[in-house]
Amino acid sequence: MVAALLILVVFATIVWLVFFQLKLLKFSIAWGVVCFLFGAHILLIFVIGLRFSTPYSTDARVIQHTIQLIPRLPDPTLVTAVLVKPDVPVKKGQPLFQFDRRPYEYKVRQLEAELASAQEGLAAAASKIKQRQAGVVAANQDVLVRKVDEEAAAAKVEKLKSEEEYAQFQYRMYRGLAEQGAGPKEEAEKWSAQVRAQEAAVREAEADAERARLIYESQMNGVNTNVIKAAAELKEEEAVAKQAEATVAGVKAQLELARYYLENTTMVAPEDGHIVDLQVVPGMVSGIVRFGAIASFIVDHDRYVLGNFFQEHLKYVKIGQPVEVALNRYPGQIFKGKVESVWWANGEGQLLPSGDLPVFNPGPNAAQTGFAVKIVMENKDQGMFPIGAQGAAAIYTSNGGFAALRRIVIRTYSWLNWLYPLQT
Repeated sequence: MVAALLILVVFATIVWLVFFQLKLLKFSIAWGVVCFLFGAHILLIFVIGLRFSTPYSTDARVIQHTIQLIPRLPDPTLVTAVLVKPDVPVKKGQPLFQFDRRPYEYKVRQLEAELASAQEGLAAAASKIKQRQAGVVAANQDVLVRKVDEEAAAAKVEKLKSEEEYAQFQYRMYRGLAEQGAGPKEEAEKWSAQVRAQEAAVREAEADAERARLIYESQMNGVNTNVIKAAAELKEEEAVAKQAEATVAGVKAQLELARYYLENTTMVAPEDGHIVDLQVVPGMVSGIVRFGAIASFIVDHDRYVLGNFFQEHLKYVKIGQPVEVALNRYPGQIFKGKVESVWWANGEGQLLPSGDLPVFNPGPNAAQTGFAVKIVMENKDQGMFPIGAQGAAAIYTSNGGFAALRRIVIRTYSWLNWLYPLQT
């Protein structure tokens, strides 16, 4: 706009020289209309060309990430030391504030003792489980032994019966021979005694087999409750062990949280940067208002310039196009940058959830809304660009005469910062 006005001034000077000073031509109404239309077209061409080829904004400012420093402690805690001064650069991880450690140390010790006790209980439960498992195994083995005894007794009965039958066969055979005079009577008597002995042995074996059967069946039918009792005791001890495990896990979680709070009694720098707006001194209690910050931390890296442009002027703007920025803090200086992104969003397009119908009444004097353009500075010394610094920004979508005129405009803005704002 300034360049266009300068060209218009030059054109007006030429008209004044030709028609009034040198009087090379006679001025008339027709010449007046021609000169006016010619000047208006010149002004219109430059206005359109400058706006769309080289979008320009005087609403540009430096934006920087800031972190609100809020104590990450569960209770209001005494500030024992402030370890950094405002506006002094600090490195990531450097201690900033020290809070009273004693309440959190006591809590950690208490939970460590509780954890040790819970672990002892868990170890005792595990030992009892092993004992109960051994009891179950022993009871099951006893059942198996009784089963083997029963089977062995039954086998012994069968064997003795077989021997009894053999003895009876021999007795009958020798008795018949003795009655016929074909054999000795003593042999028959010997086998008769053997039969009686075998019958006694069979009765005794059958009694043993019956006892073994009754013992085994009593265990299997629950008369002997060793196995059932051992299994019940094992389940009970397993339940106790699970409860002990849950107790140990719960105490461990509480201990980890207590250690986390103890660690956070020393607040460290989250990034490289510096502190502003310090709100506490040693002796104050911090954390009464949980949403209140005790200081603001300004991060050093990733600073950028955000320029507010009219919507229509961004028609030809693309990522990566060159930008010139003039900051009010540095009169007479121009900084180079590039377009990193265009924020295609504006709060005017956001409707908050409500039961009321929106009312649209723009009126004839409705304010024009724009979009923001994120500009990354090429100067690596980001300390030169303090957060909130204001200035002007010009985007060059193409080279040529319009770009040259815009460079004149932004440099004029920068040099005028030597005078503006004027003291009144």
